[in-house]
Amino acid sequence: MKHDTLGEAGLSYAPCRYGLSRIFFRGPRRPLDGKYVAFVGGTETYGKYIEFPFPALIEPSLGEVCVNLGIVNASVDAFIHDPSIVSICHDADLTVLQIMGAQNLSNRFYKVHPRRNDRFLSASTVLGALYSDVDFSDFTFTRHMLSTLYARSPERFEILRVELQNAWVARMRLMIEQLGPRVVLLWFADAPLTDDPWNVRPHPFRADPLFVTRTMVETLRPRVLDIVEAQPSASALARGTSGMVYPFTQADAAAELLGVSAHEEAATRLIPVVRRAMQK
Repeated sequence: MKHDTLGEAGLSYAPCRYGLSRIFFRGPRRPLDGKYVAFVGGTETYGKYIEFPFPALIEPSLGEVCVNLGIVNASVDAFIHDPSIVSICHDADLTVLQIMGAQNLSNRFYKVHPRRNDRFLSASTVLGALYSDVDFSDFTFTRHMLSTLYARSPERFEILRVELQNAWVARMRLMIEQLGPRVVLLWFADAPLTDDPWNVRPHPFRADPLFVTRTMVETLRPRVLDIVEAQPSASALARGTSGMVYPFTQADAAAELLGVSAHEEAATRLIPVVRRAMQK
């Protein structure tokens, strides 16, 4: 495999910036002075350990510039407060917005880092009262905190889950409103988009997008051009990390991400939708 020849080097993501944004995105930097499609999302859009993530695969087939604005572990919070990125997406011919999880959003219970959204910053007095038996100074990451709170009290956790889901819907509506009407939503995950209980999976806190249901996504349908569901096939998932590029020390992290075949399938599903949307 390719990572065998690269040892600890891994991929060069050619980090770059756009506009006045403080965020480094995956390069090489794409031109914004003509027609382009913007791709906004989290780890999957960024393509961690993937030499050619789905935005890069789409560009030659589409014949238009595709700008990768993915951020590792991002939620919509990383973009909604960044005027440069909002402006780039608003000026795009089309924006493909990956559906990201609800766990990394600031809400009335806790705050996350404004750019590194998986980093837990502080608990509100409301959450402190709800979980008075928890020391929140022990947490650095949102998933660790949430899994601990669930284990402590599934009943109390339901209050927090509902808040996160409501915050997600409100924040997505605001994001889409800022981007304009030419938006396609993308569900890119190893599980189907359903209304099944979030905790029925064997390892629910490893799931992405966490806490997002079909009903939540469908409430956004009137506000977007289309919703694409790109759940990888069983054969794509079976390929695991084959073709991915990562240092030996990050093998476990790579194994938790969608692989090369999954990105190829996502690109195949997106291309006709994007092409059709750009003709409207």
